[in-house]
Amino acid sequence: MRRITGLALAGLGAFLLVAALLTRTYVAGQMVKFPLNTYVKTTLLGKDVSYFSPSLVRPVTGATMEVTDTVKGDGAAGSSSTAVWDEFTYLYDITNHEEFQYSTRRAAFDRRTGVLVDCCGANIGGNSAIRQTGLSGYVWPFGTQKQTYDVFDTTLLKPIPFRYAGTGTIQGIGVYRFVERVAPTQTGTQHVPGSLVGSTKQTLTLPQLYAATNTYWVDPRTGGVLNTTQKQKVYLHDASSGKDLLLFNGTLAMTPASVSTAVRLDAPGRTQLDWLEIYGPLIAALAGLVALVAGIVLIRRRGDQLRNSRSTGTRSNGRVQPGR
Repeated sequence: MRRITGLALAGLGAFLLVAALLTRTYVAGQMVKFPLNTYVKTTLLGKDVSYFSPSLVRPVTGATMEVTDTVKGDGAAGSSSTAVWDEFTYLYDITNHEEFQYSTRRAAFDRRTGVLVDCCGANIGGNSAIRQTGLSGYVWPFGTQKQTYDVFDTTLLKPIPFRYAGTGTIQGIGVYRFVERVAPTQTGTQHVPGSLVGSTKQTLTLPQLYAATNTYWVDPRTGGVLNTTQKQKVYLHDASSGKDLLLFNGTLAMTPASVSTAVRLDAPGRTQLDWLEIYGPLIAALAGLVALVAGIVLIRRRGDQLRNSRSTGTRSNGRVQPGR
């Protein structure tokens, strides 16, 4: 009976040790994924923002711009491997009580890596012909590395390098900082009255240029974006006169409340990883080691008892033959 119990304990111990290793190296990577049914509302504020108001038909300076970004997951469209999120971004001039602009996006991406997938009605502003590639920008990969990642830029409509730029801490969480730098790049054209750039022509078709320095702070364990700042400039350039018409210029940053919300939403992923990568494997390994040692001890004791029994039996049954 002891031998059977010992073998069972040794087998259980070996199983737990293997399970601890697999949980840390493989199972965690399969179980922890970005959610299907997310709902996140993020607010960014920009002070001393300058822009051209279409409704007022004039430049506005010194404005406080509020950006409300709402992301909602479409669980029915997603799957075990792909998440589908819809985004609505609204810019509002708090100072002058003026709506500035809004935009929409639908993106599908891998639930482990954050890499965009071309499916599920993905679109930019309703245009599904735009193919989104690279990282979604909503999340970074689980186990983010200190390297450059190509992230889809919804203004340039293509992936742009976000280069690793150092570490930091947000509410006690160690983060990696990634920076996107965009030199003035043409994103399209606009028809405007010539008078806006000092031209005598009634209307002009001018190239629209975009320049930006966008910074993301990412939790490298979960891939969660905990903070962002966006320094952006959009303007029209008249090559004949050398004059620019500023459309937008300002730096937008997440509010402290939005940063706290991002940290709170990041917590479940960190907890899952802690249990799957640290606590769970550690408990399983310790339990497995105890069971393995106990099993080996029982097996060896049973072996010793059998050897002792045989030795005692041989001595008691031995006979001395008298001489004849």
